[in-house]
Amino acid sequence: MSDVYIHAIETAVPETVYEQAFVRDLMKAQSGLGRRAQRLVTGIYNASAIERRHSVITDLRPESQGGAFFDAGSGQLLSPSTGLRNERYTQTARGLFAEAASRALAACPALTAHDVTHVITVSCTGFFAPGPDYTVVRDVKLNPDVQRYHLGFMGCYAAFPALRAARAFCESDPQAVVLVICTELCSLHVRVADDPDTLIAGSVFADGAAAALVSARLPQGPALRLNSFATTLTPTGEEDMAWTIGDEGFEMKLSTYVPAIIEEHLGSALSPLLGPLAADQVRFWAIHPGGRSILDKVQTGLGLSDEQLQPSRRVLREYGNMSSATVLFVLREILHADGTGQGENVGAMAFGPGLTVESALLAKVPAAS
Repeated sequence: MSDVYIHAIETAVPETVYEQAFVRDLMKAQSGLGRRAQRLVTGIYNASAIERRHSVITDLRPESQGGAFFDAGSGQLLSPSTGLRNERYTQTARGLFAEAASRALAACPALTAHDVTHVITVSCTGFFAPGPDYTVVRDVKLNPDVQRYHLGFMGCYAAFPALRAARAFCESDPQAVVLVICTELCSLHVRVADDPDTLIAGSVFADGAAAALVSARLPQGPALRLNSFATTLTPTGEEDMAWTIGDEGFEMKLSTYVPAIIEEHLGSALSPLLGPLAADQVRFWAIHPGGRSILDKVQTGLGLSDEQLQPSRRVLREYGNMSSATVLFVLREILHADGTGQGENVGAMAFGPGLTVESALLAKVPAAS
């Protein structure tokens, strides 16, 4: 069976960026929050380890004219309907899907748009049809007979099922070239509420896109070989992480127990992936930065060094949690980092509703000589 590689990973983010301190102060000023919630906002945001986040919502600053999400006169966030939020998703997601895809193709000169045989798009933050799998074909000028798939509403771990499907396509056809694109516009679902779950979700989620180019063809540049995947459902956690559709946006359930649940079940989640390997035999780790506490628990549970968590912590600091796209941002850091060894193992892991733990074992490989 042919080896399958990620030949390129590239990213795209909205132009608008908000400093975390600005968003903290904006949330504290909301009249819908009681004093206890205002105090919680300060603690949650200050401890988030996030410095800035990108958003397709452009009108949150006092000097703006305001809009559907913000009343500039009162400084209050508004509560647009789910339909209006999804309309903004439809207007803005298409460009990010195409931008990330185009950048991934440009980063791999040995493969062109006409080589792509399959497209897999991923998103849990909005819907439209014809969907992003269709618009990518049009916008990136792929062949009209490209096979198209869309993974929707799975959550932060969805890049892994997409990569697993891409590997299966390439194993069955060594000439296949699969374009995987994850685009998430989490900020569209910002809400003001007193409960800690909503406050935590509002402090971490952000917008971004990432694309990976997957094929069994020999890579002409540095690449990541896709060795194996594993999926685990933890015995508890179904009520602690969930994603539902409400009348005023999608509603995230993200309890404070999630990091502890992940820590408790790390060993059983990784055992089927690593087999005889021990965690310390994996040099590089791409951990989905769902939040600072999750990274802290994984680092302690696996005995990882600060250096091994640096890519995940940097992505969290600079971008926040962009749901399914985020782990691809981290893998891109590892792929392009100077001084990383060839042929060495790369572990990757993400978490989502269920509570679901998805993981992958990859290896860095040199360019073909």
